[in-house]
Amino acid sequence: MIQIIGTKKCKETAKAIRTCKEQRLEYQFVDLTERALSEGEWRSIFQGYEPLSLIDSQSSYYTKEGYAFREFDPQEELKEHPQLLKTPILRSKGRVHVGFSVDILTSWGTN
Repeated sequence: MIQIIGTKKCKETAKAIRTCKEQRLEYQFVDLTERALSEGEWRSIFQGYEPLSLIDSQSSYYTKEGYAFREFDPQEELKEHPQLLKTPILRSKGRVHVGFSVDILTSWGTN
């Protein structure tokens, strides 16, 4: 099963969900606006990626809150404000990938 983490407003997340539906891949969608990620989910994401690389510096939240002009702990800020995350985040069997990728989805969905 593939876990897709993102929001309903994110176009890239919508592409990942649509790809899973079209290719009949089992998936679970986690909407960050509806539920927070568990400690285990965060741990697996942070094992695969440096927290600072997960921050979407192009997001309106990043700009509006002035993150470009302040010092912060990326890991703590992501946990407190998941709207800073680049989405979608794809997870499956201990593997993590940031961003939409048809190749990743199809290879993980067939394994």
